[in-house]
Amino acid sequence: LPIFSKDMRHRDEITAGIVKIVKIVKIVRQSNQGPKNMGKNIENAGMRYLSPCQAAERFMVSPVTLRHWALAGKLAFITTPGGHRRFALEEVERFAAKFLQEKGGRMPACELSGQRILVVDDDRLITEYLVELFTGLPGPRHCEVAHDGFEAGRKVAEFSPHVVLLDLMMPDINGFQVCQSIKLASKTRDTRVIMMTGYHTPAHVEQALDAGAEACLAKPLDKLLLMKTLGLDENVS
Repeated sequence: LPIFSKDMRHRDEITAGIVKIVKIVKIVRQSNQGPKNMGKNIENAGMRYLSPCQAAERFMVSPVTLRHWALAGKLAFITTPGGHRRFALEEVERFAAKFLQEKGGRMPACELSGQRILVVDDDRLITEYLVELFTGLPGPRHCEVAHDGFEAGRKVAEFSPHVVLLDLMMPDINGFQVCQSIKLASKTRDTRVIMMTGYHTPAHVEQALDAGAEACLAKPLDKLLLMKTLGLDENVS
């Protein structure tokens, strides 16, 4: 019996030692795969990853828009051990090619000079503010407004806007329906649609993107974010 007890103690000591070694190995592996060393490991593997800001610059959209695409499953990404999103260069180039094809061979415009902008919102204070904002920027620019979904449909047909800033909630036809009708029509499907809402929830953002919107911004509007989404952030002080 004493011999048996001695053997048991010896085995327990060996087991405890093995557990400690396994823990040390895990810690070493995690430290080696940390965000600081991740770039070197990727380069050694012949791969290249972009940060959200770097990927957003390639599309000329805001990182917020890029995040919406990623969360909607439209753009694949990986998550680093530190919890940061990274986008494979090959995946970004693939998505860019698809994006260009869907947008009629062009990326979002970086300059709206000479272009037509339609602002759709039942709140007249917002439409007046946005018209004043855009017409006050350098370069000629044409703005029209619509205060409900029916008027928006008519203005899209008559005014042929390059960009539509579209409110989500309106008294008759909501913004989702207006956006879908714009994207389904062959003559207007290349029109950029940016939705805006005071009910900025993940569900509404996902619905907006599914309807064909380029982005869905929260109200009250962040002026700098709006300009960046339009590609005008460098021209606004």
